[in-house]
Amino acid sequence: MSHAHQSCREEMRDRLREVGLRATRPRLAVLVELHEQAGPLSHPELMELLGANDFDRASVYRILSDLADATILRRMDLGDKVWRYELIDRCRTIADDHAHFLCVGCNRVTCLPELELRTVGGGPLPVELQGAELHLKVTGRCGDCTGNAT
Repeated sequence: MSHAHQSCREEMRDRLREVGLRATRPRLAVLVELHEQAGPLSHPELMELLGANDFDRASVYRILSDLADATILRRMDLGDKVWRYELIDRCRTIADDHAHFLCVGCNRVTCLPELELRTVGGGPLPVELQGAELHLKVTGRCGDCTGNAT
């Protein structure tokens, strides 16, 4: 096991203990996989990465739910009626509540860099938006699906 992988497992173990959860092998596997993917994953996507033969589907679903309740994961529905889970960890430079891109071709979700909401021309935001909670989702086709991969 590489030093970086071991360090990640230790960080995840500490996070679980901070919220009063045992650092079980399945919980650590879920957290490490979400850390390595660095973007939101659905339960089926996570099961594919973990290996369906190694982990029980219902147990992984319960783990995702427990970790979201403990605010270690963010659970989100990007409008396509699919719950996705994203790790909230100290290694990310992206803001906690950030925008996502949902590819309508392959359904892959990627995190977008921090964005700023402003009016054209630089005028003040409408009062309804000042202090409002904004959740931005952008849809389209990713570079792989359009053949423009960089």
